Amino acid sequence: MKSEIGLWIDHRQAVIVVVTDAGEETKRIISNMEKHVRFSSGSSEDGSQEDVRDRQFGNHLDSYYDEVIAVIRGADAIQIFGPGEAKGELEKRLEHEGLKGHIVGIETVDKMTDRQIAAKVRERFQT
Repeated sequence: MKSEIGLWIDHRQAVIVVVTDAGEETKRIISNMEKHVRFSSGSSEDGSQEDVRDRQFGNHLDSYYDEVIAVIRGADAIQIFGPGEAKGELEKRLEHEGLKGHIVGIETVDKMTDRQIAAKVRERFQT
């Protein structure tokens, strides 16, 4: 069965719209990452507090992107859009996973409602 996916992503959430012959399904993945990260660390052996926070932020994002990739891995075509850096970061992760060839478009857009996201995906993959 053909599977086409469009997703709106930023560092806090991903809204994934899966379009198949059987219909359309919307999934949301929340990163649980605040806009300004404040991790506390009692030790500076691994470097400065800022380095530790950056590493923790990066590890948290890696887990978040792993979750997103698990949902979109089987797609024949992937459309990515969103407001910030997360689009490009996800693209690099998909390339690393051997899925770059499935990406049909990357676009910068502002915040959108779930209905707007679903409409954009339907428009992109209309047959």
